[in-house]
Amino acid sequence: MDHSKLISAINKQKEEINVSMTLKLESQRFTQLLFRALFDRTTDTEKAIEELESLFIVIRDLACPHIADKPCKRWGDFCLSIPYLFSSLKKDAATIYENDPAAASIEEVYLAYPGFYAIAIYRMAREFYKLNLPLIPRLMTEYAHQLTGIDIHPGAQIGESFFIDHGTGVVIGETAEIHENVKIYQGVTLGALKVKKQLKNVKRHPTIEKNVVIYANASILGGDTIIGENSIIGGSTWLTASVDKNSIVLHTPTVEVISKTEKK
Repeated sequence: MDHSKLISAINKQKEEINVSMTLKLESQRFTQLLFRALFDRTTDTEKAIEELESLFIVIRDLACPHIADKPCKRWGDFCLSIPYLFSSLKKDAATIYENDPAAASIEEVYLAYPGFYAIAIYRMAREFYKLNLPLIPRLMTEYAHQLTGIDIHPGAQIGESFFIDHGTGVVIGETAEIHENVKIYQGVTLGALKVKKQLKNVKRHPTIEKNVVIYANASILGGDTIIGENSIIGGSTWLTASVDKNSIVLHTPTVEVISKTEKK
């Protein structure tokens, strides 16, 4: 195929694809700058806010070209959430610091903890989600997913003082509800029992009530599944049914240890 035919063939295929990589890249830049504006002492807040406003308009108009230049989904709408956002994230960071003996300082949490970074990006994206702006919130949380291995859908509802420790492999689905003061560890899945397009508008993911701890690699599935407050879910547990409050749920596999000496 000669050069002109190749270009023509590609352009024909692209007619069916309405994707702008600029939206993805600028959404990532917005995410990075907002995080620095909130938590980096050396970032000039006034300049950052000005740049964020410009970026907001760019990504809003790319995501929703039909509302460009119309008086809706304004930067001011997003700004209203920033004081709450900052306050909420400080509580998340404090919870991580207070509960993880490996955390030497709050600064370490802000700079080095993937769990905190993923929660921060989720909470930012959640504000876009509540404004009903498409694509942007998913691009933001997927950016955090790429960097941390933690996958939180912006549709999930997560209360204050949330703690993800280590975090790699954590998956939190779109209709999950997590109340305040919940702690989860690496590999935890809050997922759906079935994956069908017809269930789009149905609650598919579990509800985790306050003060619950969920240890590594536990899977909790189903929209009707409720984990009662103050419960502890042990590592590698598989749950598809509700658990009463104040419960301890343990997975007890059989482990056999054979001495090399005895084997001989």
